Amino acid sequence: MSSFRERWNVCASNIARRTHNPIRSIVENIVVEPNPNKPMIALSIGDPTTFGNLKPPKEVIEAVQESVASQLYNGYAPSTGYQRAREAVAEYSSNEFVKVDPKDVILCSGCSCALDLCITALAREGQNILIPRPGFSIYRTLAEGLGITVKSYDLRPELGWEIDLDDLEAQIDESTAAIVINNPSNPCGSVFSRDHILDILDIAARYYVPIIADEIYEHMVFPGRTFHSLASLSTEVPILSCSGLTKRFLVPGWRMGWIIIHDRQNVLEIEIRKGLHCLSQRIIGSNTIIQGALPAILGQTPQNFFDDVIHTLHSHSKLAYSCIVKIPGLKPIMPDGAMYMMVYIDLPCFPEFNSDLEFVQRLLMEESVFCLPGQTGNHGTVQHARGSLSKDSRILRETSL
Repeated sequence: MSSFRERWNVCASNIARRTHNPIRSIVENIVVEPNPNKPMIALSIGDPTTFGNLKPPKEVIEAVQESVASQLYNGYAPSTGYQRAREAVAEYSSNEFVKVDPKDVILCSGCSCALDLCITALAREGQNILIPRPGFSIYRTLAEGLGITVKSYDLRPELGWEIDLDDLEAQIDESTAAIVINNPSNPCGSVFSRDHILDILDIAARYYVPIIADEIYEHMVFPGRTFHSLASLSTEVPILSCSGLTKRFLVPGWRMGWIIIHDRQNVLEIEIRKGLHCLSQRIIGSNTIIQGALPAILGQTPQNFFDDVIHTLHSHSKLAYSCIVKIPGLKPIMPDGAMYMMVYIDLPCFPEFNSDLEFVQRLLMEESVFCLPGQTGNHGTVQHARGSLSKDSRILRETSL
């Protein structure tokens, strides 16, 4: 019996070949070795647990322990999540401006999974989505793997990293399927004003483009600034809001995120809502143990825990700024939230370097300090570096000095 194949020829799929995460590639594959005489200080990945100084509260740990001990959450849940868990997210996400119905909540395996489902549901191969520059590289990774074109709109550092509205509008065309808005911002730490969000919504409404709102840092806002969710100000534009436990509760490895469908005009009612439900069946639901703990996690974590985390991150940002601003050629931009700081690198002050990547590599090689270069992925705005503010103050002081 003859074979229609004469040799092994196993090729990767188009999605696999097109998928690339530049941050992970740099972090995991960088060839430069740190200084063996200095301890490694990793400020590259946005993991607040890395150095052990930021930990979830006992109420959160106890909620998971009780979920495990109950033996009620060892099986499969509905693909969009247990009703009780979705009710907890709906209550947690509701306020005087927005009332969330549990039917509008889809639980996911982390916020990145929520973003993946939203991009996949809204955009088809050959269409495009708009993403911020500088911005979180996962948007590009997810879209390009699916054959979706990515177009970037600029953020303006001189205006606290607000969106360049003219540039945003200029990027929209007949193939634009969605706009990704990240507020508060990774990597910039910006928090948009109410008026700025209204301007963004006005553009989206005029061109009939839905918004994917990456709001994972929604509660991580420093004193003096106020977070306004896109859904709280939108009367016309449909919003798919993505968030989760990862950052605020200091548990990125627990992989619990969610999508909230905000659709006051029922624009997404049939195809997109059904599409999101179908896509959730591909992941067969999110972590059931954490789902079982969600009502207690979201309802019983004391406010003073959140206040302490914000105080810590704000103090770290002020410390890092006060140290770095004294260094000739480096210009830190004070964040208003999240857990990062962008630092402008005035390359003429460092003639031995041709790019921010070379600067970051030398910093790792000589000082064992690892930051992300601004050109990584869709950080885009070259001559910047991003550092995480989650490390303890002693380490940040050593890094800056």
